[in-house]
Amino acid sequence: MTSSPALGGRKRMSRAEREAQILEVAERVFASDGYQASSMDDIAGQVGLSKPMLYEYFGSKEGLLLACLRRSKRELLEATSQAAANATSSEQLLYDCMLAFFRFGDEHQQAWALLRNEFSIPNASVNSELEAIRIQQRDFTANLLRQVRGDLDDEQAEAYAESIIGASERLALWREHRPEVTAEKATEHMITLFTPGLGF
Repeated sequence: MTSSPALGGRKRMSRAEREAQILEVAERVFASDGYQASSMDDIAGQVGLSKPMLYEYFGSKEGLLLACLRRSKRELLEATSQAAANATSSEQLLYDCMLAFFRFGDEHQQAWALLRNEFSIPNASVNSELEAIRIQQRDFTANLLRQVRGDLDDEQAEAYAESIIGASERLALWREHRPEVTAEKATEHMITLFTPGLGF
């Protein structure tokens, strides 16, 4: 008699699959409860692991939060980069990338809630990771601006990018209280505000 490879018919998860599952649960708990109030016991219980095993994967609650933030950082860059790759004009490039940012917030609400709420954590590593996410998007936006306005120097490109990122973040927060404002409508507001100053 041969034994089943998965006890009770349940598929054994690879380490990568288990880590992805943990991050999904942790992101939801951190976003809903806040980092300080979140419990590793609660996260472990929802995943179906022991707390010592959860620490084996990520080392600490801070390590788990940092892993969630790094995943959001990667996914946000992937979303905006894909939008940029498909654009066929300068106007479409800016529109599609701004739209990708607002859609990311809509489609990854837990990740956005985490990014939005955790800037007040008095922790150097966490705040450094959050600032790295902003810098990533600033540099990405500055590079886009150089593509559409070849006459911009580095200072101008970064200054304009900081302005766009700051306005986008505030508009995304404002939309939380105005659900009738779609990602497309928010993008139109941004384009109307910034394209005259960009000269096209």
